Amino acid sequence: MNLGAEMDLIDRLRDLAARANRVMASIETEEACKNAFVMPFLNALGYDVFNPDEVVPELVADVGMKKGEKVDYAIKKDGKVIILVECKWSGKALAIEHAAQLFRYFTVTDARCAVLTNGLVYQFYTDIDEKNKMDKHPFFVFDIRDFDESHVEELKKFSKPAFDIDNVMGSAATLKYSNQIKAVLAEQLLKPSDEFVRLLASRIYEGRMTQSVRDQFAKIVQSSFAEFIRERVSERLKNALRGEVQPVVEATPASVVAAEPDVVTTDDEREAFQIIRAIARQAVDVRRVFLRDAKSYCAVLLDDNNRKPIARLHFNAQSKRYVGVFTQKVEEKIEINSIDDIFALAPKILGAIQEYAGT
Repeated sequence: MNLGAEMDLIDRLRDLAARANRVMASIETEEACKNAFVMPFLNALGYDVFNPDEVVPELVADVGMKKGEKVDYAIKKDGKVIILVECKWSGKALAIEHAAQLFRYFTVTDARCAVLTNGLVYQFYTDIDEKNKMDKHPFFVFDIRDFDESHVEELKKFSKPAFDIDNVMGSAATLKYSNQIKAVLAEQLLKPSDEFVRLLASRIYEGRMTQSVRDQFAKIVQSSFAEFIRERVSERLKNALRGEVQPVVEATPASVVAAEPDVVTTDDEREAFQIIRAIARQAVDVRRVFLRDAKSYCAVLLDDNNRKPIARLHFNAQSKRYVGVFTQKVEEKIEINSIDDIFALAPKILGAIQEYAGT
């Protein structure tokens, strides 16, 4: 897939994300989910959903004693089934119990890939653990509401122009185990297990490992783990800021606007704005991001539009400072101890921008 095609896929996926935000509340059935989300998703990957030589709806195959069972979609290439797709209603979280048909069909078709989806989340399965038997855990998960370029890079392997089963299988095992390791690390970040605490403590503590020592180290491990993640994210974004984003005053002076007379934008507010712009550039052209200063707070807006708030800087108080972040335009104030703490809010900032996609 060339660069132009890849960018087109990204654009289509962003359009689907915007659609999901607009119409999600209206999707009440599985069929509505297929029409609103699943078929456009397959179309974005290059498959003609109205061509039965490419996409077969409700594929029927007899599996053992079960007759006439159907899988929602079968994607074909050169006359052979390459991907099976089972759909559930978008209002329901996916569970392995929903994949019963996929498990059965996997053994009687040519497919080496299967997808379980609710239209928003797409779980990709193959047969890493045992040949011709679908794994119980997906090797790749794509969320239409939460993705970046690396996710799209993996997803495009399943597109019509790029699909090659050897290429897919070559990365499937690495992806699967990498995702499972990250899931374990996420669990340890929230609540370190005794085993994990003992492993780390044994490397740095030479005394006897009593229960009180383990309790003490559990708190230290949890806070250190979280701090380590924040520092890595902060450093990565700082590097992007230093290397690719020019200072606000020099680059785009029109992007900082005083909404009321006698309002002075402080150096801390300008620095915070630059950090937010550095984060925002992952999703939009930074020229669309504006700071509108007022007496009570600084509003960071998309397209200088008050209806598209990205964040608010509440820096006027002497003792505490807050950054307001938005979900469905509802503000959540988060206290920060330093300007650098804004880097840790990147997922929330990007989430707010994605909500305005296509508007």
